[in-house]
Amino acid sequence: MPEPAQITRAPRRALHAIRHGADRVDAATPASRDRTVDALRALAILGVVLGHWLVTALVAQDGALHTASPLQHMPWLATVSWLFQTLAVVFLVGGYGAARGLATARARGDSCARWLRARLTRLLRPVAALLALWSVTATALLLTGAPLPTIHTLLKLALSPLWFLLVLVALTAATPLVARLNPLWPLAVVLHVDLFRFGLHLGPSWLGWTNLAAGWLVPYTLGAAWARGELHSRRSALALLLGGTAATAVLVGCAGYPASMVGVPGSAVSNLSPPTLAAVTFGLAQCGLALLLRDRLRRATARPLVWAPVALVNLSAMTVYLWHQTAMAATTATALLAGRLPGLHTSPDSPVWVAYRLAWLPLFALALTLCWAAFRHHEQGPRRRRDRPSRVVRRHLPPTKSPHHA
Repeated sequence: MPEPAQITRAPRRALHAIRHGADRVDAATPASRDRTVDALRALAILGVVLGHWLVTALVAQDGALHTASPLQHMPWLATVSWLFQTLAVVFLVGGYGAARGLATARARGDSCARWLRARLTRLLRPVAALLALWSVTATALLLTGAPLPTIHTLLKLALSPLWFLLVLVALTAATPLVARLNPLWPLAVVLHVDLFRFGLHLGPSWLGWTNLAAGWLVPYTLGAAWARGELHSRRSALALLLGGTAATAVLVGCAGYPASMVGVPGSAVSNLSPPTLAAVTFGLAQCGLALLLRDRLRRATARPLVWAPVALVNLSAMTVYLWHQTAMAATTATALLAGRLPGLHTSPDSPVWVAYRLAWLPLFALALTLCWAAFRHHEQGPRRRRDRPSRVVRRHLPPTKSPHHA
């Protein structure tokens, strides 16, 4: 039986090991790296993950799993989408990283094609594992007689993150053309599309999907402008925050746009599918807030214990994003073997469901950690020889000015 002194020393040793590891990561980080961008990327990705876990439910009904949302039954939860719908910040740092990366490549004399090939390879590499696993899973479910609605629900949920990746790939490919585009131009496109859709009720139904590119091009080009040094003043950040907030309030309060910044099943209009003017103005406010937080984030990430987890998330940000819905779906489907559990398989129609769902979040996080451990190497690429410790540590940091984790 261990002595009491040994028991008390164990936490101290663990804390010392954590601090030592954080110091190594901090020491291996290039001085030129903008840690603020990494912190914003990590916060935005984690916001998306938590938002999906909170507003997406898989209800066991009629022998199958069906997608539902607590926002259908509790509209007051729309405030959750205001906190966790952080896609605009993801595209902001994506545009920043792409513009900086392209400028660096040009300064080295590399061609745009070479830069783009390397960028897209890093973006698309993690997708193969996700598609392979769900191809095998769907086949196994079919062979074992699982209900078709359940298979459709699980596949749709697990593969839903790919829409974001496709948009990011398209914007990354267009970076040489749009890096210096004024964000007001895509904003004007979104404004006119919504005017035709909702104001004049003209044009074909597919017209709204023009906003899928134009809407996210607004924060993406804002990020490129930030990379050029055009948004460094506090005044510009305040203008984005206050202007975006005021515009969103008017659109939601007076123009009939939904209050939720994520899609609600059964709703006539979604702010995300495709993006509406309200979603874009809300994103402008988020970008303004992100820019205002730069100094505080810079000071915070100067501390090794803060910077180390930020660097870890950035290293595998695409893996975390692509697999977070799989983690939730796998947990929910597996737990169904134990019966219909509250917060997992019941209808999200009361605050009691919310309380149970919050209790399930650690299990979702554990499942995501297992997915991360199993598939992160697809994002990081093949390992090099472990002959130089300093380079090994450096490999465990996200590449300098890399946009792919957005």
